[in-house]
Amino acid sequence: MKKIKVAVGLSGGVDSSVALLLLKEGGFFVTGVHMRCWDYDAPGCSGNEDKSDAIKVSAMLERPLMDLNFEKEYKERVLKYFFSEIRLGRTPNPDVVCNQEIKFGLFLDWALKNGFDYVATGHYALILGVNVAEYLSGPVHQNPTFTLASGADEAKDQSYFLYRLGQKELKHILFPIGHLTKQEVRIIAKEAGLPTYDKLDSTGICFIGDIDVKDFIKSRVKVKKGKVLDINGDEIGEHEGAELYTIGQRHGFSVSKYTGLPLYVIKKDTKANTITVGFGKDVQRKNFEVSDISWVNKKDKRLNLSSLKCSVRIRNLGEKMPGAISVLGTKTPLSNASSLNVELDDYALSVAPGQSAVFYLEDVVLGGGVIR
Repeated sequence: MKKIKVAVGLSGGVDSSVALLLLKEGGFFVTGVHMRCWDYDAPGCSGNEDKSDAIKVSAMLERPLMDLNFEKEYKERVLKYFFSEIRLGRTPNPDVVCNQEIKFGLFLDWALKNGFDYVATGHYALILGVNVAEYLSGPVHQNPTFTLASGADEAKDQSYFLYRLGQKELKHILFPIGHLTKQEVRIIAKEAGLPTYDKLDSTGICFIGDIDVKDFIKSRVKVKKGKVLDINGDEIGEHEGAELYTIGQRHGFSVSKYTGLPLYVIKKDTKANTITVGFGKDVQRKNFEVSDISWVNKKDKRLNLSSLKCSVRIRNLGEKMPGAISVLGTKTPLSNASSLNVELDDYALSVAPGQSAVFYLEDVVLGGGVIR
């Protein structure tokens, strides 16, 4: 029987290291692939160290390691979007776009064109219909419908970032550590002698690293100080540049009047270069609209309805809040809607335009859209 070929995205961290290890132990023909999407000598980027660790892990596991350079495409597909959203006054989500365009876009396309059957990564998420034991022993993915779900480790779950993956992508993706907790992953790595077993988790923007986001924005977007307004439109202070703030932010601006209660950014206008602040109650919302809808499985019968009760997550690792989604003004099926209304059972803080709202039924990801 022909061995199943898997290209494993090997970042140089412990998660992808264990993903490679488990697939190798499961009998797959695995090849590590290190993706370079940013200048490794840029401030905050740990790329050189990460590549070195990827080389060590692949050598130890006696598997080949390939390099892919997506720097140009990353700038065009992820950073261009990021700065465009910033200039429009929205709060972008580059990790969602990075997963869609780079990891499960360019990388997946490359893998399939080069004879691989699957790509695998160290994401904490699950593809239901096939459990890990099955695809570590084969045959792989016998169920023609694939369901994306939260990873077993609630504190590390990355399903929020993956909601734009559909059936076309999921049938060629493996998440070997999705059934594990981070602690279990580290134990496996340590017992196997992997050099990454105690490596710190990566932080910051996808592929770029731990950077000062405010400085990063300033490097590409011209910002200037402007007025802070209260809910009545009266000037009460000064800010550093409207593009630098997000809805719900409490710090980084000055006010000339003492209010006695914390103030939050409730609105920003990049054209007028103003931010409006209010109290906690002013930044709460139960209803909002989402557009650019993406479904994991458009053929899901539940999406034939024009409304559906579900849970909604408005930020990574945020609470899955009970509520309902519905098509605006028509009886169009959810699966065909270009925009949806979200109505939560309780108020949510800091619903930021530009961020993603992801829809869940328990731990199953239905899909999501961009908050407007």
